[in-house]
Amino acid sequence: MALAPLSDEHNLLEHLREGDRVAFTTLYNRYWRKLFVVATNKLKDPAIAEEITQDIFADLWVRRESLAIRGSLESYLAVALKYKVIDIMAHEQHRRRYVNTLTGNAHVDDSTRQWLDYEELRHRLETLVNKLPEKCRIVYALRQGGNSQKEIAQQLGISTNTVENHLAKAYKLIRQRLHYTKQIIYFQVFKIFSLDT
Repeated sequence: MALAPLSDEHNLLEHLREGDRVAFTTLYNRYWRKLFVVATNKLKDPAIAEEITQDIFADLWVRRESLAIRGSLESYLAVALKYKVIDIMAHEQHRRRYVNTLTGNAHVDDSTRQWLDYEELRHRLETLVNKLPEKCRIVYALRQGGNSQKEIAQQLGISTNTVENHLAKAYKLIRQRLHYTKQIIYFQVFKIFSLDT
């Protein structure tokens, strides 16, 4: 089946939904560099920028049959990139804060048992956070990265109420998955030292 008007984005998307690799390649060639340049400018790391740009297009191909794009594909891809960049920046900010606690910028008990407990809890929380719904996880990571609810709302272009809802959902899901008493106690301690308030 020939791709008559290759320049027509609507037709390309229709062909993409049908699994047409030529349509996918055309869209990839049209938008890949733009996304890569924006990601590199934001992250200052071409390797990570290339990886997330590739991820966006891989996701586009995997979800091609269920795509529901109301505006232009360029806008859709730009929003997908924005969320990926914010997610990476938030994780990096969170990592730096964690490293600071280990290097003496915050009090850390050096008891071996407490350290192992802390590591176990940190690992469990990290696993639970990674399983949160995408927007929920991004809001949570930004909050843990030191951003106020107002700042998060501005960065993501959503209301502060939506930010609060995502945070409440994140804490609820984490709480539900921490089944054992010891873990629940640790979660309460974690909340006290988090930026939840």
